[in-house]
Amino acid sequence: MQYKPLRTIRAQTRHLRLQSTADTKDDGKQSDRLFADWEDEELQQAQSEKLNEVQQMRDEFGYQSLPAYALKWLKDFETDDGAAAAAATPASKLPTMVIVGRPNTGKSTLVNRISGVFKEGAIVHDEPGITRDRTYRVAQYGEYNFQVVDTGGIIFDDNKDVFADRIIEQATIALQEASVAVVVCDGMEGVTPLDEILVDWLRKSRKIPILLAVNKCESEKNGFMQSQEFWKLGVGTPYPVSGIHGSGVYDLLDAAAAHLPKVTNILAENITNVALVGRPNVGKSSLLNRLYGQSRAIVSDVAGTTRDTVDVLVNRGHNRTYRIIDTAGIRKRGKIEYGPEFFMINRAFKAIRRSDCVVLLLDAVTGIVDQDRVLAQRIADEGRACVIALNKWDAIPNKTDKSYLAAIENVRAKLSALRWADIVLISALQGQRTEKLFESIDRATQQFNRRIPTGVLNEVVTDATLWMPPPSVGSRSGRIYYCMQISAAPPTIVLFVNDPELFTDAYKRYLERKIRDSLNFEGTPIKLIWRGKSLRSVSRSAQRGEIGELTSKAVKSSHMRN
Repeated sequence: MQYKPLRTIRAQTRHLRLQSTADTKDDGKQSDRLFADWEDEELQQAQSEKLNEVQQMRDEFGYQSLPAYALKWLKDFETDDGAAAAAATPASKLPTMVIVGRPNTGKSTLVNRISGVFKEGAIVHDEPGITRDRTYRVAQYGEYNFQVVDTGGIIFDDNKDVFADRIIEQATIALQEASVAVVVCDGMEGVTPLDEILVDWLRKSRKIPILLAVNKCESEKNGFMQSQEFWKLGVGTPYPVSGIHGSGVYDLLDAAAAHLPKVTNILAENITNVALVGRPNVGKSSLLNRLYGQSRAIVSDVAGTTRDTVDVLVNRGHNRTYRIIDTAGIRKRGKIEYGPEFFMINRAFKAIRRSDCVVLLLDAVTGIVDQDRVLAQRIADEGRACVIALNKWDAIPNKTDKSYLAAIENVRAKLSALRWADIVLISALQGQRTEKLFESIDRATQQFNRRIPTGVLNEVVTDATLWMPPPSVGSRSGRIYYCMQISAAPPTIVLFVNDPELFTDAYKRYLERKIRDSLNFEGTPIKLIWRGKSLRSVSRSAQRGEIGELTSKAVKSSHMRN
């Protein structure tokens, strides 16, 4: 007679008990009565936590910037919400008001005041040249919904600022699609030659209505007097405003509304948010321009070119729309001082939070550094789907199939926190493999929102425990009674066990790997929650005849072994 090892006997016994206490043949829509109370408790808690998270994101970023999974949650739980239910016009199709002016006149402060967003609005700092790219914010005034566009400070013939020509280019693009332009001047300094040149340029080259806002007129007594000097610019009534305090802004908006089409309802579009994240100068803005098909963000060899986050919408076939979010390069924490860069980094981290999928860009020329590992861990901790893009692959000489595979293995070995992420070797400059990048993003977001039937999930866990039974501590061994998926985005699985402390970190990693491999979870993290439960309450229910005789015996015998 051939004797079986004790661990095999225990695993088979556990497998039989699991079959008797959980219906592995159901389709996941109806749970076994034995664990119904546990399931209801976990589902209610998970729904409450997810809803609170999504509501906080809505309050922080607004409806129009929410990721696709968050909008789905709000539509499921808040079907009576006006912005979600009474939708009419997509945010990307709203009329635009462009804010222009010379540097440091308070344009970004006025944009934040008009849009009503300060904490997540345009970066404001008492330093010229903070804003470079054009950024869009959704604003509302009465029955008018529109986009307000912030632009960089315009200086003509500036040989000192390497970004001057590109800032003018970005402002020109914004003016071409605008319904009205607002020139912002500094009421404290009065009319300057730069103001005169800018207004003359707008009057001659642009055929759109021009309004004049005289900012920094906080004083009710002196503000009106300060603005009167600006009549000489010849663009009509100068409106004294204060971007900080908000005085005079409604008068400005009354005048602007006369040139804006009336849009009363905004459609919260189901858009996949994709954040481009990486350390400075790895090619994030170049990739954004490549995916968008035109120059949307300023690109240069100077590290730290991008300041604020830049959002663009990219439409592809099969009604697929993506919101690509370009972020500032993230340096080591020790090198960051409080100031503009501090706010830039915070915006980049918040872009990760409001994304469905994060594209982590790496530099194929310089290789992987410690900061790349820090960012990889941050993405994993935030629980977001991820695709790793190894950029500048065109700059690598003598490429072969072997070097291609070696590069992928090197990235996977050094970024263990994202070992589940797909890796694409791209060239943002030449557009190499950008279509493959979109395919990887689609797969990652699909797995990110995927749900697994309870019966299938229990079969996978049972097979995993048969191959490697849970560890034992003294006379006690870990036991997994049941498991279920309580939410998606990311997939979150609760395992009901006798004592979570009996399961070592190595075994938890083993079980996560088995679940991932068996169910083909690629591109998304998996969250496992180990919940300690006792079968005593279930045993009492069995004694009252609430479950079948076979299940009652199985529970009693399992309880006696505990």
